Amino acid sequence: MRSATGLAKKTKKLAFDVQRFLDSAGVARTVVEFRAKATIFAQGDPAKSVMYIQKGRVKLSVVNPTGKEAVVAILGQGDFLGEKCMAGQSARIGTAAAILPSTLLVVEKDEMIRLLHKEHDLSDRFISYLLTRNIRVEADLVDQLFNSTEKRLARTLLLLAQYGNQNQPQKIIPKVSQEVLAEMIGTTRPRVSFFMNKFKKLGFIKYNGELHINTSLLSVVLHD
Repeated sequence: MRSATGLAKKTKKLAFDVQRFLDSAGVARTVVEFRAKATIFAQGDPAKSVMYIQKGRVKLSVVNPTGKEAVVAILGQGDFLGEKCMAGQSARIGTAAAILPSTLLVVEKDEMIRLLHKEHDLSDRFISYLLTRNIRVEADLVDQLFNSTEKRLARTLLLLAQYGNQNQPQKIIPKVSQEVLAEMIGTTRPRVSFFMNKFKKLGFIKYNGELHINTSLLSVVLHD
């Protein structure tokens, strides 16, 4: 049987508040606000800092030598951004742009290294985040290789709605254009429009100024 002390320590770790810690007076950081569609950093910019999304949504994209853009991730509140500089990346390999008005806490690379060595709870949280992101990248690759366009779109909508994070039967996600959705799943806008209309007719999603995602959309992902 676990001791009360052991349970208390575990609870403390789970309850570690990254936002509060990075907001503390002892942390050298800058708070930066970005309007919708503003560029946070561009592909090729020097990679010198790690960012923490306080609020808003951020799109990560990469452009190849021929000018074709691919959206590789949509990040939101509580996510880190630009963390690859911690692994020696000297230049940003992609572009980050705000989808919605967003507030980011910017911590310089050297300061972040100092904090990770000093604050073990932050280090544990940061490592957990990186592992989760790695799992997500692998799942995205499998999704692109083996799943149909319809399944990829359904999965992307559920991820944007943070399915499984809260016990709510229906979620509302910020406005994301069909062009961006098409870039995320590797298809065309007309194909996205076709399946979005299909999902709407089946009651999986609805439009009411905002996009509402019903968890019944999961049936599309699970269906063989």
